Amino acid sequence: MCEDDHENDHAGIGRRAVFVTGAAAALTLSTVSFASAAGGTGPRTRTVRGTLPPGSPDFMYVPVEVPRGVREIHVAYTYDRPTVPAGTQGNALDIGLFDERGTDLGGRGFRGWSGGARTEFFVRADDATPGYVPGPVRAGTWHIALGPYTVAPQGLSYEITITLTYGEQGETPRPVYPPERARGRGRAWYRGDCHLHSEYSDGRYTLAEIARLARAAGLDFINSSEHNTHSAHAHWAGLAGDDLLILLGEEVTTRNGHVVALGTDPGTFVDWRYRARDNRFGRFARQIRRAGGLVVPAHPHATCIGCNWKFGFGEADAVEVWNGAYTPDDEVALADWDGMLVASVRDGRRDWIPAMGSSDSHRSPDVIGRPQTVVLADDLTREAIQEGIRAGRSYVAESSKVSLSLTASGGRGEHAGIGERLRVDADTPVTVRLEVTGAPRCTVRLVTDQGVLFTSDPLPVSGAGTVQWRTTASYAAYVRAEVRHEAAAGPLPGALAAFTNPVFLGS
Repeated sequence: MCEDDHENDHAGIGRRAVFVTGAAAALTLSTVSFASAAGGTGPRTRTVRGTLPPGSPDFMYVPVEVPRGVREIHVAYTYDRPTVPAGTQGNALDIGLFDERGTDLGGRGFRGWSGGARTEFFVRADDATPGYVPGPVRAGTWHIALGPYTVAPQGLSYEITITLTYGEQGETPRPVYPPERARGRGRAWYRGDCHLHSEYSDGRYTLAEIARLARAAGLDFINSSEHNTHSAHAHWAGLAGDDLLILLGEEVTTRNGHVVALGTDPGTFVDWRYRARDNRFGRFARQIRRAGGLVVPAHPHATCIGCNWKFGFGEADAVEVWNGAYTPDDEVALADWDGMLVASVRDGRRDWIPAMGSSDSHRSPDVIGRPQTVVLADDLTREAIQEGIRAGRSYVAESSKVSLSLTASGGRGEHAGIGERLRVDADTPVTVRLEVTGAPRCTVRLVTDQGVLFTSDPLPVSGAGTVQWRTTASYAAYVRAEVRHEAAAGPLPGALAAFTNPVFLGS
């Protein structure tokens, strides 16, 4: 027997309490209450409605008083999408859930986030909608989190239907996580895609499809990176294997840019509810590293709302320069990263930020493994792969067909590879050698702190070739390689087929 709907009206955002999560305020709306379970075991429903004006806070919370004896919480919501003038953003409303432990930034109350990917979700002890975390439904004040991503000039009218089902709770499954080691080849080059999405956030791929497509793309490792949730972590174990290492992470999706937490401890959740002006990112970057992960700003020059990176790179372990199909955004990111390399050698710093590439695949026809980061690691383990990425011993290729080998050597047998330093005197002749396979009709460019200093003729249709160039450390503080497709027209270079991190020259 279902209790009749009871309606709460959040007219405008008039009835509310305000609390602060840094510089930006969040709003708590009026509480939704339910009767105790004494009256029966059937579901009971409440419906709340309201309208958010333009300029609403980033996050708003609807408190829900959950009595004892609840087995399941189910939430469904809708909102209007009015026609808006050209050049104006329409309505988009994200949603998530926090349990009775509260909504404190970085606290323990997080129970799930689906952003705008779903119109309903449920949570109970033994199961939950993808994106949400199963676990006991305890009595107390839960919070539905609303994130008005964009609001039309007319405002955003919403309706939320909350259903509690009473009864005995099931047993919460003990999470099982994928192993941190796969069968490697010792010190070798391993291929991976560290930015992927499934049905556990806003993707359409299942985890099984991702694993199958990763293997088909010739990948040795992947990283789970759902938007603002770690809920997929406990579902990967059966898909890993000797041939595929599955790392666990998150794409921390803030209003001022996205960052991939790469290879964190299983079950690690990283909060995202802050902007650059709140001065909170350093705290969560440190959390990622304490959890054994790498901090990798994603698609830093993407043009979608909230996607452009605004937190700076002081906390970055690497940066995602190439994201999915190569676009002008990636060309800007590549140039910006090269500028950071120039700044590091200009200032005499030994630290520098390596570049990566990932597919950011969500659904077909997105290509998993385009591009992929190819890492020189001591073995196919979480720790070894992360160390290779952190050291910059890597290059980025559009597919497993493309392979590169970049070395620099001096006159006395000294040599260095990608991410390493050739220690030679400033005027010692240095030979730079690049070997390429799998890049038919592509052109090789060697880039230094002065810019492009060497451009090859197109490679043969076989896609294989070797180029050599001589320089000195006084002329080139570093050398990196770009392999580019033929340009369609005009002075701009063709899209990348591959690029390397630099080899540094000098003592």
